[in-house]
Amino acid sequence: MQAQIEIKPRWERRKDARPQELLAAALDLFVERGFASTRLEDVAKRAGVSKGTLYLYFANKEELFKAVVRETIVPTLGEAEQNIAAFEGGSAELLRDIILAWWNKYGATKLSGISKLMVAESGNFPELARFYNAEVIERGNAMIVRILERGIARGEFRAVDPVILTRVLTAPIIMLMMWTHSLVPCKNAVIDPHLYLATFIELTLRGLRPDGAADTASLQAAAVAP
Repeated sequence: MQAQIEIKPRWERRKDARPQELLAAALDLFVERGFASTRLEDVAKRAGVSKGTLYLYFANKEELFKAVVRETIVPTLGEAEQNIAAFEGGSAELLRDIILAWWNKYGATKLSGISKLMVAESGNFPELARFYNAEVIERGNAMIVRILERGIARGEFRAVDPVILTRVLTAPIIMLMMWTHSLVPCKNAVIDPHLYLATFIELTLRGLRPDGAADTASLQAAAVAP
C-alpha cells in the first residue's frame, strides 16, 4: 500500500518564513491599494496565514508598514553608504553610479510604489511620514550631500550649496517614480526611464563642472527676493 503523505497548512509548513511572507504580502498590498485601504486580514490571507498569526509578529498596520520599509528599503541605503565610503574614483562617476543603482534597486521596482504612497497619504498619517522621512529621505539626502561635498573638496565640482542642490537633484527622480506608478498605463505617457536618467545625469554633471560659470546674479536675486 502506498503511504499517505500528510499535507500541512502553508503557515505550519514554513513557520520560519512567516515574517518574510507577511512583509512580501504587505508590500504588494500597500503598493496596490495604498496604506489606508490595506486591511490586515487581506495581508494575512495573501501570505497564507490567519490574522491571529499576523498579530504574533506585528502589533498593528503601522508597525507592519515600518517593518516593510526597514526590511526592503533601508538595506539598499546601507549598501549605498558602504559603496560611497569605499569608492576611490572620481565624484562624477560616483554620483552617476549611485543614481543608477538607486533606480535599479528601488525606483524600477515595486518598492518605489511606497514613495507614491507617502506622497499621497502622508497628510493623513503624519507619524508614518515622520518615520519615512527619518529612515529613508534624510538618509538618502545625506548620501547625495556627501558626494557633492566630496566633489567640491577634490576640485571636481564647482562650489555649490550641497543641501539645496540635493533637493533639486532628488525632485526629478521622485517625479519619475510618481510618473511610473501613475501615468505609465496611459498609452501616450510612457517615459523611457533609462533615457530620462541619462539625460538628467548629463545635465547635472555638466552643471557641476568646475569650469562652468555659475549664474551668480540669479542666485543673488533669489536670495533677496521676498
